[in-house]
Amino acid sequence: MQEQMIKRAKELLRDGTVDRVMGCKAGEFGYDTTPAVFNTEEELDSEFVYNTFADANISKYLIKETKKDNKILVFLKPCDSYSLLQLMKEHRVDRTKIYAIGIECFGKTDTDKIRQKGYSAISDLKDNGTAVGVETIYGDSAEIPKHEIMAERCLSCKSKKVVVCDEMIGENGEVVTDCTRFDEVEKLEKMTPEERFEFWQNELSRCIRCNACRNVCPACTCENCVFDNDNSGVAQKAAANSFEENMFHIIRAFHVAGRCTDCGQCSRVCPQHIPLHLLNRKFIKDADELYGEYRAGEDMDSKPTMLSFDADDCEPSIVYERGGND
Repeated sequence: MQEQMIKRAKELLRDGTVDRVMGCKAGEFGYDTTPAVFNTEEELDSEFVYNTFADANISKYLIKETKKDNKILVFLKPCDSYSLLQLMKEHRVDRTKIYAIGIECFGKTDTDKIRQKGYSAISDLKDNGTAVGVETIYGDSAEIPKHEIMAERCLSCKSKKVVVCDEMIGENGEVVTDCTRFDEVEKLEKMTPEERFEFWQNELSRCIRCNACRNVCPACTCENCVFDNDNSGVAQKAAANSFEENMFHIIRAFHVAGRCTDCGQCSRVCPQHIPLHLLNRKFIKDADELYGEYRAGEDMDSKPTMLSFDADDCEPSIVYERGGND
């Protein structure tokens, strides 16, 4: 698919449809891809990468890119397209400056799962079609089937459908009807309040406030984040106690509630491996159950849960009642 993407990108550069291309390039290691903008055909040939490791959601980068002159080409996985459509809905990007090509997605590889299999000091990973080739500095090598090391967010993918694009490479998929993305949330719901508190205390205690989750999140688009406001009292502040430790992520989850497209990037980039996506999925699950099913970024017309009201909507006391209180 990489060859098809490069070929089409060159065509669109040559005929003037776009003047730059957004995609991924290799980082320090070949499997360590990072979003990048390509301005020439030569750059595409030498640097453009699309493989099982190219798992960044690049929709957020279009906020700044569409403030520039001329049109940019972007390749969108299904999850990227949901995020882009949500940004369009919130008027955060200029759709007229985007030429979007949807790409069929078969899931992405989680390199941490490779390490969990006992392969440390990895020197190289290769996308070999249905498997990933592993080499270490100790001379070990192996072929691991992709389904064994697929990212959790891909295993529980809610949709294989690209919801916004000008053309497709590959076949466009459909919404996944037997999605399992709430299974882990249900396990947490079955815990006692004390067990849940202990679970989140343990997870969130590892947070180093690097802000990677916020910076990568397509729903976090405020130009001046409250956590960077010097007058807020919380800007770049180390937690003084366990309560403050938890509040950064809880407040962020509230801020993106009803707008999160569940792309899973927050957990992907977390250096402490905190399952932050579970917080967002809990909000999504509760909102669906209490106010009716809504998928952020699915279309331009439906009203978000937080902007709609019905006389039969539950009262705030539902939180107390669902917590097991009489």
